[in-house]
Amino acid sequence: MKYQYQTQGTCSKLIEIETVIENGKEVIGDVRFTGGCNGNLQGIGALVKGLAPEEVIKRLDGLKCGAKATSCPDQLAKALREMTKP
Repeated sequence: MKYQYQTQGTCSKLIEIETVIENGKEVIGDVRFTGGCNGNLQGIGALVKGLAPEEVIKRLDGLKCGAKATSCPDQLAKALREMTKP
């Protein structure tokens, strides 16, 4: 499944997420951020690859960037939560 999420309150403006089925379970296949700190965001994408969306949400939800109320990792958690809503 492919999903796009417009971020709010961060330097990145868009997150593109692709999930795949591995061993009968939905996991993250690819994550791409548009804008923001390119190296850091590539790192986040690499670290979450192969993880279940629920695990990524648990790890990244609520992280903040400096004085901002959110961060790119927090926005990824929000995107995944929205994407996996029943």
